[in-house]
Amino acid sequence: MNCSFIFFVFLPHYKNVDTNMLNGKRIILGVTGSIAAYKTAPLIRLLVKQGAEVKVIMTPLAKEFITPLTLATLSKNPILVDFFDPTNGDWNSHVDLGLWADLYLIAPASANTIGKMANGIADNLLLTTYLSAKCPVIVAPAMDLDMYAHPATQKNINILRSYGNFIIEATTGELASGLEGKGRMEEPEEIVLFIENLLSKKKSLSNKRVMITAGPTYEKIDPVRFIGNYSSGKMGFALAQTCAERGAEVTLISGPVQLSVSHKNITRIDVESAEEMYKEADKYFPTSDISILCAAVADFTPTNKATSKLKKKEDKFLLELSQTKDIAAELGKRKKNSQILIGFALETNNEETNALDKLVKKNLDFIVLNSLNDKNAGFQHDTNKITIFSKNGKKESFDVKSKTLVANDIIDNIELLLKK
Repeated sequence: MNCSFIFFVFLPHYKNVDTNMLNGKRIILGVTGSIAAYKTAPLIRLLVKQGAEVKVIMTPLAKEFITPLTLATLSKNPILVDFFDPTNGDWNSHVDLGLWADLYLIAPASANTIGKMANGIADNLLLTTYLSAKCPVIVAPAMDLDMYAHPATQKNINILRSYGNFIIEATTGELASGLEGKGRMEEPEEIVLFIENLLSKKKSLSNKRVMITAGPTYEKIDPVRFIGNYSSGKMGFALAQTCAERGAEVTLISGPVQLSVSHKNITRIDVESAEEMYKEADKYFPTSDISILCAAVADFTPTNKATSKLKKKEDKFLLELSQTKDIAAELGKRKKNSQILIGFALETNNEETNALDKLVKKNLDFIVLNSLNDKNAGFQHDTNKITIFSKNGKKESFDVKSKTLVANDIIDNIELLLKK
């Protein structure tokens, strides 16, 4: 008995992605051996829908996770795997591919491929093309959480950044292992938005000087104790990276965080206390075209700081606190018409009222509000959910997205101010 089978492939429908934004752009998509390779099908569809020509290079192992036929059908181009194609006798030249592309996107990028890229190993077509590429390179990692967090992987990712590659950070969620953590490849829609921003606005902040404050401040009680908060600095560092990628010279004033920078356009200044952060911000503000005050600066500091460790003597201990300098308010008083000053408001109640009050009192051009009541927003998260309030009365709310993409939304709004 003969049987016929019909297979249907349903690809997700994504909203808020304009068509033809990438019209005429030539994109190479490198696919490595990762379960996240299934996301490349909708990713290719989105790129082609916007007018891009997509050529796919797969590692041999990638074929075990998604078939070349699927990707060839969606990209409308033959899939490239080997240096020599015995079916037609063609030689796949990595040099020609590197010259052809306007963008090289490696997604998903496994820990193995990232390690080889960082160390110049070229044992397949994907890697030799990477070494030959004359275009921007975007890397979207995907792996289990322990592999992603391993110092070797993080070192390799930072090496790629130092080469000028763009990294779309992995997101947090359920992984193929069944564990929950950071290691998921970013969603196709967000990757396409990142590509749009990169190709259309890469050098839009050339000749601009940007000052950014980031992270928490620690206010010493004694040599071993302090008052602080849960800020990780991720939002401020994402803003610094985005500004640098768009051509700005960035001064990043950071409180104590476990983050690193590698972009050559970023000068990092480490501080600890609110007073130290104020002094550095005050120093660089007069020569800055744009200042973004993203740090979670302590509002109070111990009036008297002990010079030796305080010992437990009684059941109760009273700590006298004094107000710290309000950096945003102080800079707002001195802001020139030619300068742009952006503030942040992290709120837990009366969010909009408090944000609008800060916007006016501190003479900000706009304020970025995020609330601890929003899921996956605020301190420690890799994602954020913001609303921007401008001094002209405009209000714009955004969905939850990675802090890299949130940074792009914020900088897009700054660029609108520059055009006025």
